Amino acid sequence: MSTRPKSPPTPWRATALTLFPDAFPGVLGTSIIGGAEKSGIWQLDTVDIRDFSTNRHRSVDSPPSGGGPGMVLKPDVAARAIDSVSDDRPLIYMTPRGKPLTQKRVRALATGPGLIVFCGRFEGLDQRVIEAREMEEISIGDFVLAGGEVAAQVMIEACVRLLPGVLGAADSASEESFEDGLLEYPLYTKPREWENRNIPDVLLSGDHKKIAQWRHTQSEETTKARRPDMWAKMQTGDGS
Repeated sequence: MSTRPKSPPTPWRATALTLFPDAFPGVLGTSIIGGAEKSGIWQLDTVDIRDFSTNRHRSVDSPPSGGGPGMVLKPDVAARAIDSVSDDRPLIYMTPRGKPLTQKRVRALATGPGLIVFCGRFEGLDQRVIEAREMEEISIGDFVLAGGEVAAQVMIEACVRLLPGVLGAADSASEESFEDGLLEYPLYTKPREWENRNIPDVLLSGDHKKIAQWRHTQSEETTKARRPDMWAKMQTGDGS
């Protein structure tokens, strides 16, 4: 009795809608992230938003209604670009007014089929298309960039490195900052002494229990000092 060969697994897929497709893959084409794409673990597609303009100048923007500086991406052009790739993947708009990107959200995105990310430019995107296409607005920090391409690459890389087969060690991701609601402990390596600074003795003791306790304490102290907001969530059981 013959058996049918198994189909290869469907790769996790990221599609970037952008005015600057040449900005991709950028850092996504390097190191383990680029290697994972070459090996078929994930796939990156880019869509040029200007291809969906209907005038000879390929214009995609217009002045804001009500006045004000800058230009706004037009909803009709944006919607045509979105609709050309829309499927069951989350549709995300990178914007400073979005919800902060968290490791918890990254983990959820990494376990799905992929994502579609819209890279904003100018003053932003017409609110009507955000609402009509039910776009999820995400921010990578409390600052403003010239466009969403860098932010999109940050989010995609954060997701891809969690995909099975990307990181070398199975427990690499589990001991990093944010995975348990704490910042990561300090790291050391050879030489034992450098510029009169020594590796903490406990790390050279061979006592794995003491090393684990030391690392956990260091994570707690670092989180208290640098991210009191995260520490407060830990104390209320709301850490992610």
